Amino acid sequence: MPTFITPNRHGYSVRFSPFHKDRLVCATSQYYGLTGGGTLFVLDVASNASTVSEVCTYEWQDGLFDVVWSETDPNLLVAASGDGIIHIWDISAPQNPAQTLKEHKKEIYSVDWSQTRQEQFILSASWDCTIKLWDPTRCASLATYLGHSQLVYNAMWSPHIPSCFASVSGDGTLRIWNSGVSQKASIIMKAHDAEVLSCSWCKYDQNILATGGSDGLIRGWDLRSLAMPIFEQKGCEYAVRRIQFSPHYLSVLASVSYDFTTRIWDYKASTEAIEVLRHHSEFVYGLDFNNHIEGQIADCGWDSLVHVFTPRSLTSLSSM
Repeated sequence: MPTFITPNRHGYSVRFSPFHKDRLVCATSQYYGLTGGGTLFVLDVASNASTVSEVCTYEWQDGLFDVVWSETDPNLLVAASGDGIIHIWDISAPQNPAQTLKEHKKEIYSVDWSQTRQEQFILSASWDCTIKLWDPTRCASLATYLGHSQLVYNAMWSPHIPSCFASVSGDGTLRIWNSGVSQKASIIMKAHDAEVLSCSWCKYDQNILATGGSDGLIRGWDLRSLAMPIFEQKGCEYAVRRIQFSPHYLSVLASVSYDFTTRIWDYKASTEAIEVLRHHSEFVYGLDFNNHIEGQIADCGWDSLVHVFTPRSLTSLSSM
């Protein structure tokens, strides 16, 4: 399993490039994100998948909590930092300073680039309880979304429905928004009796998404009928930090948790994980599936390790 060490930096987010199957980026912070600066590591996986090597790094004066690739330009990266600033880096011009966007009053914990071709916007979710919409070519936000009563951990575009995004918060709610209507979410529902830290849209059904909470639960929701979860996955001993639906299998998800585990789930097969990976020795924060290589996952954690791997459970699925 190829592994990269981010020395004296603690991993918060990892993302594969949508353009290059062997490229990924990891956002990290010094001192567990409590103080100090942050570093973005752009990494390449060797063609034989044996090693991970550093392509370039970018330093920031505050901790970095999330990062996302542009969906239109293979060289653009968008990072979110603890000082409330979004920065856009161009890795084709590493000598240039980042373009910065500053409106949030507190830490930005999530950034996402729109998934449908009809729009090219960035979402940012912050501990100031707001979500903002940005055009990366403009210096001021296009809209601010209010309604969450606690910090917003995650806001994610629908991969299917233009102008639609979901957000989750410390207030326990899942909200569905139309980006053209900033006054109020179109759906507001209590998702967990705890903080909700992560959400992910199913890649094969536009009505299904999942939430992960500090109660250790992963719940699935169908937007057509929200009275009850359509599935509930149990097994994480502590908070579920991030979840993601597989881009290759309808009912498969992965999760990372404060219990040091990365877990693979198939909600149609079992309410328990189909595989538990214990290759971190600290909180696991970052998680991403590779769209280009079936079953390949990257994760990162506070132990300064970035792993790129294909779980056995997904190897067996791909051979079926």
